[in-house]
Amino acid sequence: MNIQALLSELLSGDDERAEKAALTLAQNQQAALPELYKLLESPNPEQRWWAIRTLAECEPAHQITRSLLAALEDNSSDVRQAAALALCHRPDPQATPALIRALSDPDPMVASLAGNALTLLNADAIPALTAALETEQNPVARREIVRSLAKTGDPRVIPALMKALESDSALLQYWAEHGLEKLGLGMVYIKPS
Repeated sequence: MNIQALLSELLSGDDERAEKAALTLAQNQQAALPELYKLLESPNPEQRWWAIRTLAECEPAHQITRSLLAALEDNSSDVRQAAALALCHRPDPQATPALIRALSDPDPMVASLAGNALTLLNADAIPALTAALETEQNPVARREIVRSLAKTGDPRVIPALMKALESDSALLQYWAEHGLEKLGLGMVYIKPS
């Protein structure tokens, strides 16, 4: 396989050709990784996006995860979205802190994808998510935290979900109720006045 020819296809501007090249490069990742890492440094966000897209298909490796985590901080929201989506496809507990930070991303799609990635981490993310719920002020991040906790189905999230029920936010209440119902605790108790 000619890596340079595949990279030309990857950066051709034709999404269909680029997607085929991404999959082939991922299959030949040992030869392709150095070039993909170079693309991550490109000033062109489209090239960084395709590098992330290709890395998402590669076999898990520590350096790949580090590159995806760094891309969560990219100045292009498209690249951050691609990185968060890639982390959904390769759940890694070491991504938890960066994903929690990404919940406050100004791009709501990045925040939502980061929440999805945290949900896929399930039990590994619960301690960090419950701690973040205590301190996070950003309403979008709080919603994503409660949504992620609600989807785990883990009984350890009950106290956090019960506290979220007391929120003034209808979305937090919705996700808290959803999570409690998933755990078989669908009845909501109201304190007498």
